[in-house]
Amino acid sequence: MSPLLGWGLAALLLLLAWEGYGWRGALLAVTAIVFWLLLQFNRSLRVMKNAGQAPVGRIDSAVMLNARLRPGMTLLQVIALTRSLGRRLDEAGDLWCWEDDSGSRVELHFAAGKLQRFTLERPPADEAPPPAP
Repeated sequence: MSPLLGWGLAALLLLLAWEGYGWRGALLAVTAIVFWLLLQFNRSLRVMKNAGQAPVGRIDSAVMLNARLRPGMTLLQVIALTRSLGRRLDEAGDLWCWEDDSGSRVELHFAAGKLQRFTLERPPADEAPPPAP
């Protein structure tokens, strides 16, 4: 959901609550809005806590990550999917990378906070490390 739409709905809820029930309705609406914001904040913290415990830019399988990615995902959704913080490849923060043990990597290009495109890069067959036993 876009932030503009979310805040618009919150303002509409507040207005309708005020019109229907006066200050008590407005208080209830503000309580519901703050509760929703706390839920979103808690989700973000939980994702970042889990990602902070893993090595930066490492995932189990780059191929599986590539299959689960969709354009339009946010960076927080990608971090929740990988359970790891990505490695930033540029200073602007729009290009991120995750790599697995076989040397395969997925590069993600973000614009305006949304995933625009992603590419899977595999090492040549003669340079790939042997699979783990």
